[in-house]
Amino acid sequence: MPKLDLDSIEQTNRTSYPAPFAAATAGRHLRRLAPAAGLTDFGVSHVVLEPGGMSSQRHWHEGEDEFIVLIEGEAILVQDEGETVMRAGDCAAFPKGVPNGHHLINRSARPCIFLAVGKPAQSGCHYSDIDLHFDAPGGKFTRKDGSFY
Repeated sequence: MPKLDLDSIEQTNRTSYPAPFAAATAGRHLRRLAPAAGLTDFGVSHVVLEPGGMSSQRHWHEGEDEFIVLIEGEAILVQDEGETVMRAGDCAAFPKGVPNGHHLINRSARPCIFLAVGKPAQSGCHYSDIDLHFDAPGGKFTRKDGSFY
């Protein structure tokens, strides 16, 4: 596969989170690299977090592994155990089924860039700090009591 031209791949800050949770990711801009490269077994996203930006709501997946590589700048990895500074070259892995909610926050004054690798959601996703759950087979966000947004 030839080298990907990042500028030719749409960069978006869309999210599927329902209100009021969507606003938190307004400083996140991503490019879906896997579809552009013809990859179908796993996803790869090139993500830019503006200062103050958050990668996602803090979450964990029942059936999908996740892997991130910080390639530029600095971000704070927030997990159940606390916070860890990540800098260019640092990696983090999140095995499926481990209930350790995680996300990245850019508290620096410059944008940071990372790659996120994983499968498209095929099972439930749990959100640690908010009343939200994603039911992947149904493709719906619900409250933790099962009612729909």
